[in-house]
Amino acid sequence: MGQLQRISGAVARRTALAALVVLAGTFYAQADPQDHEAARLAVKRGEIQSLADILNLVAGKLPGEVTAVKIERKAERWLYEFRVVDGQGRLFEVYVDGRSGEIARIKEK
Repeated sequence: MGQLQRISGAVARRTALAALVVLAGTFYAQADPQDHEAARLAVKRGEIQSLADILNLVAGKLPGEVTAVKIERKAERWLYEFRVVDGQGRLFEVYVDGRSGEIARIKEK
């Protein structure tokens, strides 16, 4: 039974990750094409980590479930911004450094 729970947990995590990647794709499709291209090139050049890599790094560290994501450049630094809703319905903005994958700031909205 323990093996089955581990397998189903892994499948659930992969499914959630896939959904977030689709969600991110939706954001990028609506964003300024130049911003999207700049972020894509930054990942390709190794300046920042991909969304999938960032999600793997912060898994379990976020205060709830991710409902939206975007990436932006602020003060010469790429930040992934996650909108997260916790079990009590509180909304948070979580900023993650695109290069290091470290959580830079968590702000309750």
